[in-house]
Amino acid sequence: MTSKRLALYTFGVFRARAGDPVNQGFHDRNDLNLRNVEASDGFIARSGYAGEPGSESWGTQVFPRFYAERGDGWSPSTLSLWTDLPSPMAFSYAGAHAEAIRHGRDWFVKPEWPPLVLWWVGHDHVPTWQEAVFKHEHLHDHGPGPLAFTFKTAFSQDGHPVTIDSELVRSKMQLNSARHQHTS
Repeated sequence: MTSKRLALYTFGVFRARAGDPVNQGFHDRNDLNLRNVEASDGFIARSGYAGEPGSESWGTQVFPRFYAERGDGWSPSTLSLWTDLPSPMAFSYAGAHAEAIRHGRDWFVKPEWPPLVLWWVGHDHVPTWQEAVFKHEHLHDHGPGPLAFTFKTAFSQDGHPVTIDSELVRSKMQLNSARHQHTS
C-alpha cells in the first residue's frame, strides 16, 4: 500500500456552447468514458458534479482563470484519484478515451494552458475542485514540479523526478481493455 494517492484534474473549453451539435461526439462518448474510468485498474474515485446523479461532488465546482463562458455556465473538467502514475496514463491514452482525445480539436479550443495536472495527496485526503484549480494554475504559471506535474514531467510521492514505467502502462492498458469490454 502506498502512503499517498494521485490526484488528476483535467480541463478544457468547448469551442461552442455545450449543447451545440458540434459537441455531440463528445457527449456521445461521455457516459462510456465515465464507465470505463471506473472499471480501470488503479482507479479509486472521481468527483461528481453538483445537481447531477452519480458520485458526490468534491466541493463546489470552480474553473481556472482560463475558463471562457459559452453561455451555459460550465466547461468540461474532471477530478479523480488513482493509486499510482501508470494507471491514469493507461486509461487516458488507450481505448475509447484515447479515441476521444484524437477528436479533441473538433470540440475544444486549442489550450494555452495544461490540459491536465497531477499531484500527490495524503492517503485519506479527497481533493476539492478549488484545490485542483489551484494546482492547475500553479502548473501553468511555474511549470512542473513536486507540487503539480504532468505525465511527461512526473514526480514521485517523495518529490523526486520519475519516469513512468512504460511496460507497466502497457500492461495496465491490456488489463483495462478486457475490463472495458464489459462496460460498453
